[in-house]
Amino acid sequence: MRSVIVVAAVVTAGCMHPAPLVRGASGPAPERGAATGRDPAPAETGTASAGTGSEAAVTAAPALPAAAQVVPAAAPAAAMRSEGEAPAPASAEPEAPPPPAWDIEVAPYESHARVEYFVGRFSGPMKPTFEVALARQSRYETMIREKLRAAGLPEDMVFLPLIESWYDPHAYSRAAAVGMWQFMTTTARGVGMRVDWWVDERRDPVRATDGAVAYLSELHQDLGSVYLAAAAYNGGSGRVSRGLAKHASALEGVEGEDLFFALSDQKALRTETSDYVPKLIAAALVGKDPVRYDVRVTPQPAFAWDSVSVPPATPLAAVAKALDVPLDTVRDYNPQILRGMTPPAGPGVWLRVPVGTVVGFEERFAAIPEAERTGVKRVVTKAGDYMTRIAKAHGLTAKQLNWYNPQATRLKNGNLHAGQRILVPRLDVVRAARDVPDPKIERYGTSATAVHVVKRGESLSVIARRNGTSVAALKRLNKLKGDNIRAGQRLRVR
Repeated sequence: MRSVIVVAAVVTAGCMHPAPLVRGASGPAPERGAATGRDPAPAETGTASAGTGSEAAVTAAPALPAAAQVVPAAAPAAAMRSEGEAPAPASAEPEAPPPPAWDIEVAPYESHARVEYFVGRFSGPMKPTFEVALARQSRYETMIREKLRAAGLPEDMVFLPLIESWYDPHAYSRAAAVGMWQFMTTTARGVGMRVDWWVDERRDPVRATDGAVAYLSELHQDLGSVYLAAAAYNGGSGRVSRGLAKHASALEGVEGEDLFFALSDQKALRTETSDYVPKLIAAALVGKDPVRYDVRVTPQPAFAWDSVSVPPATPLAAVAKALDVPLDTVRDYNPQILRGMTPPAGPGVWLRVPVGTVVGFEERFAAIPEAERTGVKRVVTKAGDYMTRIAKAHGLTAKQLNWYNPQATRLKNGNLHAGQRILVPRLDVVRAARDVPDPKIERYGTSATAVHVVKRGESLSVIARRNGTSVAALKRLNKLKGDNIRAGQRLRVR
């Protein structure tokens, strides 16, 4: 039987207490909040560009995040007076709530023209989107603030992923930056995240936060300013450093966070980067005082999880069945799993699951038939085989089959080399997969559209086979009415 390890954990608004429960494994109990695809990493501590639980686990109701705090209505005056005390004058105004406190420098720049502009945008035309982002923020805020605080960074940098992605774990930029913290592939790998065909931890809010906190800490240490660190996170540390050196005489005497604004005034930064810090300040102004700006927030429960370790090639559908939760719940807790199952080879993989669902998981998982617990079967190709033929024989499309065979090799005519093993996924695995761009792409957009130049003797069927697509798809992409093509013609293949 393939071993399954269950780890229980509780994440509360104030602290996170590991309460390990190990089943089906020997040795010390692993930590919860583990990194996917390897032994569980201490997810509650940082790793090092972005920019672009227990069997009776009880989680205390999380405190409302700062962005969603509600000032209670004043108590009736009669209840507030001691007996015999004269009533307050009827015209007395209720005492205004104290202004919010920030641990980044906000107030000195509140009247800056670009800050005022973005405050107007966030509380005006973009208010519905901003409200959705604040609701998402409330789910992750406790976790992010704890990690920022542990690293000695200002906790109000929690607003940085808001301006990066609106707190969307699946955000994808034109520059191929991915996730809540908008990491590029190379930078993400540089701070310890797994990014490959099967797993993309840029989409994992916890692992991506670890990487972002470590990267911001490094930038802050190098540049000595929170706002310069934020600018470097967006535009690159090299550009910021070169700007500081080039304009050193003009910046003489300027200190602290004023350095960013002085450098921006020298036109040393791209427009996007010059606006980045004003956006951050504006987001903090509106996000921490939503009532002032008539912004409504619907808080979500704080993100909390237990962890289980499952073998390679385990369908998320089988995990959901053993947990007795919907498949979409397991997908939501594990956005880094791209293909609907854990990677087909390698060590066991740690998955996050809802708190309180792990009791009895090992037994229920073992009771699932082995074929249902194995995400793929292996088919050996024969002469003349091609992806569309194999896919149709198993109720799949060529595109879906290609998701599980990125290393498949083909002949010049588009057929598959004979004798290679092709992974054929279960249908419930395909239903849980994510249709996402190849994670290794460092820049994605209209320029990444694949174009094939037709060679003499080629047909649509040959081109379709070679590119893992279908004739119908090629016709649709290229608005072709018939099957005739000519040498030298340029065809979109995706």
